[in-house]
Amino acid sequence: MAKLTEWKPEDAQSWRAGASRIAWRNLTCSVPSLLSAFSVWMFWSILTAKMKDAGFPFTDAQLFTIVGIAGLAGATLRIPSSFLVALAGGRNVVGITTALLIAPALGAGIALQDRSTPFATFAALAVLSGVGGGNFSSSMSNITGFFPKRLAGLALGLNAGIGNLGVSVMQFLVPVVMAGALFGGLAGAPHLTAAGKALYVQNGALVWVPLLVVFTVASWFGMNNLPAHDSEPTGAAVGRILALQAVGLAVSGVGAWILVKNPALPLGLQLGLVLLVVVLCLGAMKLFPGKVKASLDRQFAIFRMKHNWVMTVLYIMTFGSFIGYSASFPLLIKIVFKKDPSAYAFLGPLLGSLIRPVGGWLSDKLRGSVVTQWSTVIQIVGALLVAYYVKAAVTAPDPGVHFAAFMASFMLLFLGSGIGNGSTFQMVPFIFEPQFAGPVLGWTGAAAAYGSFIIPTVFKSQIKPGAVTVENALYGFAAFYVLCLALNWWYYVRKDAEVRC
Repeated sequence: MAKLTEWKPEDAQSWRAGASRIAWRNLTCSVPSLLSAFSVWMFWSILTAKMKDAGFPFTDAQLFTIVGIAGLAGATLRIPSSFLVALAGGRNVVGITTALLIAPALGAGIALQDRSTPFATFAALAVLSGVGGGNFSSSMSNITGFFPKRLAGLALGLNAGIGNLGVSVMQFLVPVVMAGALFGGLAGAPHLTAAGKALYVQNGALVWVPLLVVFTVASWFGMNNLPAHDSEPTGAAVGRILALQAVGLAVSGVGAWILVKNPALPLGLQLGLVLLVVVLCLGAMKLFPGKVKASLDRQFAIFRMKHNWVMTVLYIMTFGSFIGYSASFPLLIKIVFKKDPSAYAFLGPLLGSLIRPVGGWLSDKLRGSVVTQWSTVIQIVGALLVAYYVKAAVTAPDPGVHFAAFMASFMLLFLGSGIGNGSTFQMVPFIFEPQFAGPVLGWTGAAAAYGSFIIPTVFKSQIKPGAVTVENALYGFAAFYVLCLALNWWYYVRKDAEVRC
């Protein structure tokens, strides 16, 4: 599709005359691309659990490290992706980054055919899959420009909610396709479990390759670049996309290398690694010359805005929790309850994803900050209940007696984070001027995505041979939610708040 020459979504006449149709078409193309991006980014949450069944010679800590590296890379890739749409155009960004995901999907499909594949290879593939995590920031930054404010909550909720659904779709689909020779001889021989059952772990990665091809074509030919974005000439725009993606991948690679080379790195230093990669990534981006530097300098103005940092904390609470728990949920079920996570792991991300548009819709009808306040209360209650039942399961002769209560409590966590995902994003267009709303949406999404690294890393620190103390991590998360409850009330909910939104 050609670049739009004029775009005024707030103009009612223009909206009725055809802008509405264009906006919804772009959203329709954006959603499946984002869904597949989430799927490839998060497929390690299931692949690692199945690698354990298939006899890959890695410890529980190493498997959590693979999940954590994918989370670290996805969050880091969101930093350059936050600013890509203004630099290269939404259609260009979505098309190219969706195509890039073919590499980790195909690579993982090949690597998983052989149990002797080195751990470092899986770490490198986890870094590449981070492109899928980065896609969220560019996708949300793009869609926010297509819709009027009165529809912002619904549009962003649909894009993010159905996009997030990729986690649940993946966690349901991947175990299904592992059951048989879906790709014939191209996928190689199956692995055998301890019970002698054939398991095509590699299919869990390969199944996304044909889908990514279709979604790449659809986004390239079905989407538009907005006139406010520097998207022409196309070759130069694509070059900017690839250059900034390379920065994110290189910095993520440094972080992954540190984790692989230092498996006994203390928890504090592992969490400090987040700050290191953020500083390296932002510093490298500042070195770009010409138009890229000028555009980034304008967009970096958000870092001088107090409300950017407040909203970053709130979005870490909501999306950071959603994506971190999604990444950890299957392995927690496997390790704490000794159950196959295939029948259960998809339920939490499914609930969180489906409820996200409802959070946006409720915020359009009520106030986004009020919806965020109540969703935070739900997360506090959920975290404390999960902590209680995990501790009970670990000390019980039969952990399974507490599994139903554990699942119900975890659903509360996904429910609260899903509603909050929609409500916090709906707040942004009301707090910030239009030229800053997109970068803020992208940045907050980037910062929150580090939950996919932090939460598995914290859980990993609480899982040792003969000592599983996951409840301590959940107490800490609950305390953080209480802090967020106070911030949201002070800045946005109370009668004399700076911005009542």
